[in-house]
Amino acid sequence: MKLNTLFFAAVCAGTLFSSCVDKTARENQLKYTHTTLVDGDAFSAFQKVGETAQVGVIVAEHEEASGDAKSKEVAAKVKAYYEQFIPALDTIARTVQIDFPIKGVPAPELTGSVATDSTEATSSIHTDYVHNAQHEIGLIKDQLTRLTRNTNKDLRAFAEKQVSIVSDLYKQIGGKEEAHAHH
Repeated sequence: MKLNTLFFAAVCAGTLFSSCVDKTARENQLKYTHTTLVDGDAFSAFQKVGETAQVGVIVAEHEEASGDAKSKEVAAKVKAYYEQFIPALDTIARTVQIDFPIKGVPAPELTGSVATDSTEATSSIHTDYVHNAQHEIGLIKDQLTRLTRNTNKDLRAFAEKQVSIVSDLYKQIGGKEEAHAHH
């Protein structure tokens, strides 16, 4: 009788411990070794897109506060996109076990060398913001387009959903469909 009870207890304990092992092992794998479930191309895309989005929010907030009318309009659109994009990027990053936000993102340099009484120099900085925003959104669009061809089905679905949104934004802020192809 005791042998049967011990055998039954061992089977229950083995089942209990084996059901927790995979989840714990996956968490420890990410925590201690920083290995992910994606290939190098997808990880590189996450780094580029994540850094661009995080820095882009800060720069867009700065432009909304101190830019000219065109810059403020573009900054508002870009900021609205990033505010919905970053949580979605975080969600998919958790799914594929990528540490997000990317650690070590450099702080943007928001000061320029502008003469105090020159409106022309101030105008060129804000025009540069519009051009830079187009370039950054073009970069994100390019990286998401590459992710649509990735072998991971979760990444493909995420990228396909986001490509249409970022394409619309790119056109709204003055980008031309072929303009970012050379970047």
